[in-house]
Amino acid sequence: MNERTASDRPLIATTMGDGAGVGPEITVAAALDAEVLERSRPLVIGDARRLRQAAAALGLTADIVAIDDVGDAEFTPGRINVIDLELLPEDLPWGQLSPVAGDAAFHYVRVASELATAGEVDAICTAPLNKEALHAAGHNYPGHTELLAALTGTDEVSMLLSTPKVKVIHVTTHIGLIDAVAKIEPGLVERTIRRGLTAMRGTGIARPKIGVCAINPHAGENGLFGYGEEEEKIAPAIRVLQAEGEDVHGPLPADTAFFLAGRGDYDLIVAMYHDQGHGPVKVLGIEAGTNITVGLPVIRTSVDHGTAFDIAGKGIVDVRSMIEALRQAAEMSQASTAAPPTGPGTREN
Repeated sequence: MNERTASDRPLIATTMGDGAGVGPEITVAAALDAEVLERSRPLVIGDARRLRQAAAALGLTADIVAIDDVGDAEFTPGRINVIDLELLPEDLPWGQLSPVAGDAAFHYVRVASELATAGEVDAICTAPLNKEALHAAGHNYPGHTELLAALTGTDEVSMLLSTPKVKVIHVTTHIGLIDAVAKIEPGLVERTIRRGLTAMRGTGIARPKIGVCAINPHAGENGLFGYGEEEEKIAPAIRVLQAEGEDVHGPLPADTAFFLAGRGDYDLIVAMYHDQGHGPVKVLGIEAGTNITVGLPVIRTSVDHGTAFDIAGKGIVDVRSMIEALRQAAEMSQASTAAPPTGPGTREN
């Protein structure tokens, strides 16, 4: 392994997620991964006792050390530093919905957000929480994206899913389909595309090629499907960005857009609603997929899967998504120290 100095490796606040799910297991495994440690310094926010139980389930040997402050963390082989909130009972069952676990998951994210906002860490990487458990604990947020927006005082953010084959940013996410169509309007579409352009430039693509999905099948087929939503809600935003010289195309039929993105024609697809973007992404690469919140004042990445209660505590979870999420958090942290291009330019990969 090519050793880097501590200052070269970003400090990533890594939340444990819902303690009844697979979050503790993937957190432990990723925090011990050689590639992760070469690129970053993961600092776990969670419960040390639960992490020890997760390590035992995985058959891993780890020195899991509870610390009080960021400055107490020491990064040596086999050691996992945990800001230990001690919120979970020792006998918390694996794989069962728990308001206690939901409340704890909220506080892990809260502490990570506070550390990132204060500049004590370089980014946040989150293991999955369970929305039903979160709500049962009295924290009424649809998910991590909305929770982090509230914690950081951010009015509007976007969810960007990234896989090796396709990347997609969402105009709307955790609302019903009828409500999503009603919410979509040119201003929101334009702001979402702009956030996507910024995110892609942050990865080193100076002039990203963006494909924008339609709402209706076949992009409305010249009025045969729908009520002109493409021309009313989406096309005006595309025209504004094209006039600025951005490489933005659409509205495109969603099935065609994702096919073209999968073969490399587009750097990013803009989906209009949750399932339009999530379905293709999960087919094309959930194991190595990540979820990035775009528009926050802090960097946040996450796994692209849920709490997987059916396999929690069994030591069989696939940890690749968590490893990739930490890798991307480190990469984005390092890229943020540079000043990427903000306008149209030569496209680079």
